[in-house]
Amino acid sequence: MANSNGVEGLHVWSSPEGGCKIDIGKQIFCNRSLNMKNILAVGFDMDYTLAQYKPETFESLAYEGTIRKLVYDLCYPPELLEWTFDPKYMVRGLVLDKKRGNILKMDRHKYVKVAYHGFRELSKEDKVGTYGNTLIRDSFDEPDYALIDTLFSLAEAYLFAQLVDYKDNNPGKVPEGADYSHMYKDVRAAVDLCHRDGTLKQMVAKDPKRYINEDTSIVPMFKMLRASGRSTFLVTNSLWDYTNIVMNFLCASHALDGSLSCNFDWLQYFDVVVTGSAKPGFFHEENRANIFEVEPESGMLLNTDNGTPMPQVGSTSPEVLLKGLNKSCRVFQGGNVAHLHKLLSIESSSQVLYVGDHIYGDILRSKKVLGWRTMLVVPELEREVKLLWELRDMRKQLRLLRDERDLVEDQIHHLKWSLNLKGIKHDLLINKLNGSVIKSSIRSGDNS
Repeated sequence: MANSNGVEGLHVWSSPEGGCKIDIGKQIFCNRSLNMKNILAVGFDMDYTLAQYKPETFESLAYEGTIRKLVYDLCYPPELLEWTFDPKYMVRGLVLDKKRGNILKMDRHKYVKVAYHGFRELSKEDKVGTYGNTLIRDSFDEPDYALIDTLFSLAEAYLFAQLVDYKDNNPGKVPEGADYSHMYKDVRAAVDLCHRDGTLKQMVAKDPKRYINEDTSIVPMFKMLRASGRSTFLVTNSLWDYTNIVMNFLCASHALDGSLSCNFDWLQYFDVVVTGSAKPGFFHEENRANIFEVEPESGMLLNTDNGTPMPQVGSTSPEVLLKGLNKSCRVFQGGNVAHLHKLLSIESSSQVLYVGDHIYGDILRSKKVLGWRTMLVVPELEREVKLLWELRDMRKQLRLLRDERDLVEDQIHHLKWSLNLKGIKHDLLINKLNGSVIKSSIRSGDNS
């Protein structure tokens, strides 16, 4: 971590200083106690975990690439090319109603609190009529709904909202037969095309600084973990060529002119690197994916026997050179979690702590299937917890006012109840002297 003056320094829990004071937006929040003494291996995802992409450039790049695919490959009107992206509009946790073209904000009990059709907010009556008046509660799951659970999906959600408004205002300009659900399917197809042709990663590889935030605290963190004697590993869905470029940017020192040379020095911070892991399938031991060893210099894939090197047979086999590489770290592609446990000599899954950003692909699967200890990276919370801290006095005052309001309401209800009770007693006294004609007024203990 970096100290408050921005100067890089290695502060650990056991240091005499007790570590530096960490800004509230950078702190770790724990919902279950974790004894690091029991953790033997710490692993990381790369994209959006170690590598924090800049939404104003990277998400815009993804947005623009998706629109180009819609126009040039899926026959959408060219005027879409003039659209722009607002990276601050969407947030993770939203749900897209693909059939109706709505964007929903729900609470933890799956009650729709806010609903938009495109960019138009639905009235309370429309919201309740659509999502509240049913005998059987909707599950809000696929195939009719889509969850916005990754930062990368914010751009496609924003584009979907734009297309909904565009279709409503220009019904004849969208491809024939394209309803809201079909348009969402086209957006997803366009995003997949951007990934398959390598457009996005090629642009990032050319200028990582433009798209990825620099973080001087990453290398000291790795050094601290290595000094503690724990194993470290990286599991990413990205392939080796892109992984090497991104990790070089995050870990390598820059020249005086700001240039960055690509090397393999960053491998010294890991015991095992798994690329092309195909998470979340990677976390299932029954996944029969083969595991190949990657020769870092050439990117060549070598056959292995469940991670154990296999000798190259025949004179035509290229010679594998590992000149100048840190041989303590091995790089692989594919495989499954059983291979990883074997490579790290892990005897119990509870000995592993894994850090990721995808609540389903990284955290829930590894937690529920394996029993790994997990840490979720939520960049959006940095701003929220800062605001909560800055507004703490106002929030305290608001709580006091609410308590006072509740007290006043209780007093009002009590007075209303007292008045009603007096009225009822008065009505029961039909005859002020003897009461009702057909009812005797026998009191307890009166035998006369």
